[in-house]
Amino acid sequence: MFERFQLPDVAAVARRTMLGALIVGVLGLVVLLLFSETWAALGLCIGIGLGIGNFRLILRSVVKVGKRVEGNKRRPLAINTLGRLMVMTVIALVLAWVKPPLGLGIIGGLALFQFLLLANVTRSMLRAGAAANRAAGGGAGGTGGGLALLFGSMLGESSDGAIDPGAGAPDDAGDAGDMPAGSAGGGAA
Repeated sequence: MFERFQLPDVAAVARRTMLGALIVGVLGLVVLLLFSETWAALGLCIGIGLGIGNFRLILRSVVKVGKRVEGNKRRPLAINTLGRLMVMTVIALVLAWVKPPLGLGIIGGLALFQFLLLANVTRSMLRAGAAANRAAGGGAGGTGGGLALLFGSMLGESSDGAIDPGAGAPDDAGDAGDMPAGSAGGGAA
């Protein structure tokens, strides 16, 4: 599914997410200030700022880990990301306990940023799927465009482009005849 998600798409996703977060943050700030919720407005700005900072650090970590020669590249990235998420969660929960509007604003800002990021990633993936479908000759009357990108590998497609719900799933017999010798489990060798 991610093989069509190219590096320029990541830059476009990052740019749209940052711009969208800033626009929604300013709108949220104005609305919360109109309702005299200054602590929630401050929390929203802090939450969006934490989301942007975390995203930038993740991008930097991915580039740094991608340049390494060692074999285990996922563990340092996962540990760093998990550590940052734990610190942000502790900060938000402590502030929600001390000053509830501030903490809830931070949590809302973080959630808002993550929602925008997810929406932009989904948009890019659907566009990549639609472009790949057009390039493969699917045209405007193709078999689902971006949705085929998301769900096509789960359902399988026949040679004429029609979705075959049975493709890719083993039948009741277990397809043991299609496996190489010795790969079917159960018996002693």
